[in-house]
Amino acid sequence: MSETLVVRAAVAPMHAEARVSSPQVSQRLAGHTVTVVATDGDWLQMRGEDGYEGWMHRGYLEPASAGLTSGARRLSLGAIVRDGQSGPTSVLPLGAWLREGVHVVAGETVAAADRATLFPRAAASIAATAVARFAGTPYQWGGITPWGADCSGLVQTTFWLHGVPVPRDAWQQAELGRDAGTEVERWAPADLAFFSDRPDRRITHVGIALGGARMVHLALGRGGYAVEQLAGIDDPYVSALMERLVMARRLL
Repeated sequence: MSETLVVRAAVAPMHAEARVSSPQVSQRLAGHTVTVVATDGDWLQMRGEDGYEGWMHRGYLEPASAGLTSGARRLSLGAIVRDGQSGPTSVLPLGAWLREGVHVVAGETVAAADRATLFPRAAASIAATAVARFAGTPYQWGGITPWGADCSGLVQTTFWLHGVPVPRDAWQQAELGRDAGTEVERWAPADLAFFSDRPDRRITHVGIALGGARMVHLALGRGGYAVEQLAGIDDPYVSALMERLVMARRLL
């Protein structure tokens, strides 16, 4: 039987190989569970709740317990918490689960039972969350939080908040939903737009449509967060981006 562990750090990087100098491929956040697939000394190959695999150092993890996985837990929306009444404080990113017994010092949290009310499964709400919650986010390969994220990390976390699970990578996300065409004026909020800079047209970038020919994304060429007007403007970056457009998909 596979061992299940819980992330103890605010953010735990998942690496491509069992060494700290290998590329970060994704992240898991505090309170989320991971399953051990293989071991290499203090390095564990982990499978996250989304099925994505990567190597994580044992120092980021601890055994699962009822306190970390109970239905009464709270979700961080960006919070500073204190362990007990007088313990040390720590900062948790959007999407992390709070430990049992911690006190919120500042910031926002939401009870698991109220999450669907704050983040309804609705396209317009999903688009609005991407714009508001990730504003100012720097680009970070493998990142999934407003502290630093890549294009597909923005999509995965935003949709997950609203109870819509999607896979980790942009090319995997492109296999979801139904065709939404390539006319940007017809894209609805929360449609996913996919781009490629490869000769074989394999998907390498994704953004979230906002309606009105607008799109929010996290792009290396923009340094991170950007809301683009995709039609009717003279912007060399947007022109180059649209030349790489492959398709759009509608998940909802």
